Amino acid sequence: MANSELLLLKQVDHLGDEGDTVNVKTGYARNYLLPRGIAIPVTRANRKQIESLKDRAEKRRASELEAAQAVAAKLEPINIAFAVKTGPGGKMFGSVTAQELVSRIAENGVELEKKQVNLYTPVKSLGKHTTRIRLHPEVSVDFEFEVVSENPIEEDGEEPAES
Repeated sequence: MANSELLLLKQVDHLGDEGDTVNVKTGYARNYLLPRGIAIPVTRANRKQIESLKDRAEKRRASELEAAQAVAAKLEPINIAFAVKTGPGGKMFGSVTAQELVSRIAENGVELEKKQVNLYTPVKSLGKHTTRIRLHPEVSVDFEFEVVSENPIEEDGEEPAES
């Protein structure tokens, strides 16, 4: 199969960042990347454009890293507690999901996307929990939150006998 050497004008997931030179199948280049303006063919004429794109991409990466570190600093002092309904013995009804966590963090002034929160399974137990929040490939934060019962926990035992 024939390959094409292209210069990426925008970031493409699982392929490369802006300013990268990549080799892809000719059909992928012809049918997807070139018509959408995501990439251009590498020729001697556009070598100067390659250098300017690499400089711009490097500046963008540096600013994204600084922004991610600033968000990480904002996340450190935030404490979140979820009050959930519980049944006998402290068993939770429902669970705490990544989307609920993102919305509660947003209430504290930090905007995140759901895909940044690595809550692999929904939380279905009371207590303190820790999840990893990936803000940037080089910046991640271990975020702690607590799940508490909104009603008193009744022990799951025998009921008092009535005489």
